[in-house]
Amino acid sequence: MKKWKCICGYIHDGDEVCETCPKCGAKGSDFTELDEAAAKLIERSRHTNALHAQLIDLARQIERVCEDGIKDALDPGCVDVFEKSLKSSYIMMKLSMTEMQGHMGKGKWG
Repeated sequence: MKKWKCICGYIHDGDEVCETCPKCGAKGSDFTELDEAAAKLIERSRHTNALHAQLIDLARQIERVCEDGIKDALDPGCVDVFEKSLKSSYIMMKLSMTEMQGHMGKGKWG
C-alpha cells in the first residue's frame, strides 16, 4: 500500500492520495508519495513506537503497584523492593519517552 505525506507531516495510507488532509485540511495535491524505502521505515517505526507505548503503559502500571506496596508497608524489605522497583519503572518509562521523542524529531513516526 502506498504512503502519502502531507505538508503538515500527516501520513495517509492508500493506493490514491486523499482529497483533503484530515489534520490540516490541505488538498491532496499538497501530499507527496513516499518512496518504498521511506514507506517501509514508516511501517517499522509504527511498530517500534507501538512497542514503546506499551512499555510506557506497563511502567505506569508498575508504578501504581509499587505505590500501593509502599503504602501497605508490610515490612522494610518489601518497602525497599517497591521503592527500588518504582525508580526502575520511572527510568524505563522515561527511556521509552525519550526514544519516541527522538523518533518524532527524525520523522520516524507515522
